[in-house]
Amino acid sequence: MSNIDPQTVSSFGEEWLRFDQSGMSITEAQRAFESYFAVFPWADLRPDAEGFDMGCGSGRWARWVAPKVGRLHCIDPSIAIDVARKNLADLSNLSFERAGVDDHSLPPSSQDFGYSLGVLHHVPNTAQAIQSCAELLKPGAPLLLYLYYAFENRPWWFRTFWRLTDLVRRLICRLPALLKHLVTDAIAFLVYWPLATLSRIAERLGANVNSVPLSSYRHSSFYTMRTDARDRFGTPLEQRFDRGQICDMMERAGLTDIRFSDGEPFWCVVGFRSPSSPKLTSGNSSH
Repeated sequence: MSNIDPQTVSSFGEEWLRFDQSGMSITEAQRAFESYFAVFPWADLRPDAEGFDMGCGSGRWARWVAPKVGRLHCIDPSIAIDVARKNLADLSNLSFERAGVDDHSLPPSSQDFGYSLGVLHHVPNTAQAIQSCAELLKPGAPLLLYLYYAFENRPWWFRTFWRLTDLVRRLICRLPALLKHLVTDAIAFLVYWPLATLSRIAERLGANVNSVPLSSYRHSSFYTMRTDARDRFGTPLEQRFDRGQICDMMERAGLTDIRFSDGEPFWCVVGFRSPSSPKLTSGNSSH
């Protein structure tokens, strides 16, 4: 498992053991699924399509994808794979493998679709990870990604605010697991919840709240805020990319007809495997 960061893998294992998504309502889970998969070409898939969930975590996306396809391979390098296996025990068309993006057992050019949401910005070489996923696809098959955006569509003060929070993340991610949970829960209560609540109230009064930090959580549960605060501030390795960088990495991985979602979360993007998948021409393209 060369293209992984062991500390980050361990951190996510701790996170999904604590937040196995059992505290999220069906309505909220479905709303999240629909937003992340808004650009995915469901109509192009056959009912017996076979695909993969790279970095499946607790299995929260596989829960919604599996009933739509013939076979889904859930792959994750952390102990979260055991959480996914437990959460999805009622579904019969799944397989589970504890592996990374470049050491799993799936053969090249074998999959009708694939997705990796919120994962590949947490590996050392994101460009190589995208290519590893693309090489699993049959020609013409779609790959859906969610990669952290670089705030290129936000004002300067928003980017400055993020830089300050990133300094905080670099400190919190080094804490012991229990203390990390306590601190990120406090951030959810003292930062996420107030800003989300104010955004919700302001929106009801007719204000445009899209530029308000954390306004995307105005319709989310506190459970989701706790989960995402742990994800955001407890993870050692995080990278961010703008649309141009993402498009470049996907094209060099042999993906074409690249389509970005225009709404949050940024950036969700789908590309399709071209008949040939060229090798990367440069080294580490991560930022």
